[in-house]
This record gives sequence, structure tokens and C-alpha cells, in this order.
Amino acid sequence: MSKAKIIREMQERVYQANLVLPQEGLVKLTWGNASEVNRELQLIVIKPSGVAYNQMKPEQMVVTDLSGKVLEGSLKPSSDLGTHVILYRDFQEIQGVVHTHSKHAVMWAQGARDIPPYGTTHADTFYGEIPCTRPLTEAEIVGEYEIETGHVIVETFRVRQIDPLAVPGVIVNGHGPFVWGKSVAEAVEHGIILEEVAEMAMGTEIVRPASGTISDGLLDKHYLRKHGEQAYYGQ
Repeated sequence: MSKAKIIREMQERVYQANLVLPQEGLVKLTWGNASEVNRELQLIVIKPSGVAYNQMKPEQMVVTDLSGKVLEGSLKPSSDLGTHVILYRDFQEIQGVVHTHSKHAVMWAQGARDIPPYGTTHADTFYGEIPCTRPLTEAEIVGEYEIETGHVIVETFRVRQIDPLAVPGVIVNGHGPFVWGKSVAEAVEHGIILEEVAEMAMGTEIVRPASGTISDGLLDKHYLRKHGEQAYYGQ
């Protein structure tokens, strides 16, 4: 397949992924973005900045190299591109990244809290708590903000020894969620699930403020039956 055809197919996938975000209630206005990487061609395709979802076209998806330099298109890439670049650089097994400002996930970000694994819906996708990063420093905020956001995400997973494939999402302190996957479509799915479990966790704490998380055994069962070496789960 020619390079041009590969890029066009990437643009179509990224376009479709971005359209799902408002459809699923994960973004309002232009508050979100999705991207895909092709490591062989050293390319990223990402949503353009500030373009309304109902006006986007596949060919408007912006093509950059792995440093974020624009290679194709007259539109500017999403302002969050720098974060995507760092995640692709440091999480080598992922192929898609999504950022949203979904309401319940943002509430956890603004509360600076991890999302605890209260039940099996959480455990089916996230193998433990969904971490909240530390706040960015003033120097990080006034510097290369989006790149530093990526760095603080990577730092969180490194310091806490979390496998980014086992926990494919994060809450950036005071900001919102980033999720990823082995495809951009999977990243979108993880964003939908993260928002759902964020709302469920909030409701759980209302129903029973002193709720404990599920047992390690139940967490293992639900995650590993779907993602382990002998996975068998399907609905």
C-alpha cells in the first residue's frame, strides 16, 4: 500500500474517532481530540485545532512527524499535540490517544483524586485505580505546557510502577482525562469507559461514603479473564 493511501486511511480513522467523542457526550464545543500514530512511517494524524466537529472533514486531519512538526495540511494541529507526542514516545505499545473534558472524569481531576476500583465494571478495563497526576509546577505551566503535561503523565506511571496497557488512562490534576489504546478506536472506547466508571465511583461514594474497593481477587478475575493470557470473556 502506498504511503499516501496509508495516510488517507489514518485520516479517516482519526476523523471517525473524533466524531464519536461528542456523540458519546465526552466533549462539548471543541473540547477534545483523538490521534493515531504510524511508527513505521513516523507519522501522527490528529484533529485540527478549533474546528467544530460538525464541520470537520477527513482530509482536514493534520499529519505531523513524531516531533509534532506539521507535514500535511493548512490547519493547525490540536493544541494538545505535544502531550500526544510524549505519550507515543514513552508508551511504545500504544497506537491511539484521546483527550476529553468529560464531566465526571474532570470532577476527579479537579478533586485531585485517583478513581478507585469500586467494582467489576472498572476492573474489566482498568487493572487498579486510575491515577491522578501531581499538579504541574509553575515553571512547567509557563514553559512547554502540553509537553510537560505528557511528562507528568509518564512520570506518574513510572514512579507508581503502573503498566500503561493495564491501566490505559489517567486523570491530569486540575485538567482532565487522557486515554490510549492499541488503536484510536480502542482509545475512544477507553474514554467512554473511564467516564462511566468515574460517574459510578462518585455515585458509590454518595451511596456509601466509606466504601472499600473490590478485593484483589475480584479485580484479578475480572481483568485477567478479559485481558490475561487465558482470556475467555465476551458479551
